[in-house]
Amino acid sequence: MQPNTTEKPELERGLSLVQATAINMIDMVGIGPFVTLPLIVAAMQGSLSMLAWILGALLAYMDGFVWAEMGAKWPEAGGSYVFLQKLFGDKWGRLMAFLFIWQTTIQAPLVVASGAIGFSQYLHYLVPLTDVEKKMVSGGLVLLLTVLLYRNIRNIGRLSVVFGIITGGTILWLILSGFGHYNASIVPNGGTGNWASIPFFIALGQSSQKAVYSYLGYYNVCHLGGEIKNPSKNIPRAIFISITGIAILYLGMQFTVLHVLPWNQIAASDFIVSLYFEHIYNHTVAQVATVLVLCIAIASLFSVILGYSRVPYSAAKNGDFFPAFAKLHPKHHFPHVSLLALCGLAFVFSLLFKMKDVITAIIVMRILIQFISQAVGVIGWHIRKRADDRPFKMPLFPIPAIISIIIWLFIFLSSELRFIGFALGIIATGIILYFVKEQLVKRPV
Repeated sequence: MQPNTTEKPELERGLSLVQATAINMIDMVGIGPFVTLPLIVAAMQGSLSMLAWILGALLAYMDGFVWAEMGAKWPEAGGSYVFLQKLFGDKWGRLMAFLFIWQTTIQAPLVVASGAIGFSQYLHYLVPLTDVEKKMVSGGLVLLLTVLLYRNIRNIGRLSVVFGIITGGTILWLILSGFGHYNASIVPNGGTGNWASIPFFIALGQSSQKAVYSYLGYYNVCHLGGEIKNPSKNIPRAIFISITGIAILYLGMQFTVLHVLPWNQIAASDFIVSLYFEHIYNHTVAQVATVLVLCIAIASLFSVILGYSRVPYSAAKNGDFFPAFAKLHPKHHFPHVSLLALCGLAFVFSLLFKMKDVITAIIVMRILIQFISQAVGVIGWHIRKRADDRPFKMPLFPIPAIISIIIWLFIFLSSELRFIGFALGIIATGIILYFVKEQLVKRPV
């Protein structure tokens, strides 16, 4: 008998726990901590900068419980697109899911563009570049990643483990290199105002935005839910293993750098990792470290694009987005139209925008629709459907979800008004587009 060649291809569950965890971890690191560390130190002015990383880790853990429940229950491609519909029902769930997709079409390419721009800025330490040349590098990187991701998921899983080893090894090298060079006298005990002052909390909120940006990605495994082996167990495990490992590395990195270089020198540096290794070793070693940072940036963007390319695919497959995005590659079984569209927008954004303010915009625009809505939805799900099967259930429910909501609101409200306005504008525009779409659908042909 001849095989049925007309059967539609499906996503393949080809990612093991190790591979899923590696994808999460390389997504979380990227260029983020190497760019945001000086910004956090500048805001907190010394040892109190550790608080931002601790708050970021606490938020990742609390929010991770929310994602773990949803990912274990609904292991499908699309992540939040699927979760919001399940949590809020047909009417409101469709609206929330549409808002998420609308937000993702802007936010995801911006995330990729920010990483590519950060890559070009760090490359400037090795090779002096003009502004035009930096744009060429960032755009070229997006094109390179498109080629790397145009393949079967099993090959991607193996490549992710290699990237994960490079990521963890580089940060460990940074931490271990500091031993014997600690100088506690250079770390000021004070910081931005006193602990009860408004300036302190504003500084903590804004520096926590930068730390949270570096932790984002602990949920990437949920976007790939349809490609994870034994997802009810491996999705929660991948989330918490990756958060724990990255939190240890980030706190160790911040503590070490802060005790080797003066805080004001850290705050003023555009290439803090390069400066750190040059201080301890020499310029040649600093160049090697910079190359590794660039490799980590590539690995993270690789993971980010991989996860986000599944979101429009899932929406289109269910009839909630353009049908072309539902197509899978006939041979390698991955959403190639979604991948190409996302990378195309990221390429354009990498040529148009600067790094300044992009990080804050990315965080603030996602808080209300994605993170807070999901936490509220999970609490409501528990209340409405107590008897539902939950492959993973958060301990001490609903405390982790409530803590997550409080921290997200703190970060949102401590942001500058222009970013809050930008986030609310994205939501308002999305609501208008949703109802326009609904009216067009109802019209007779």
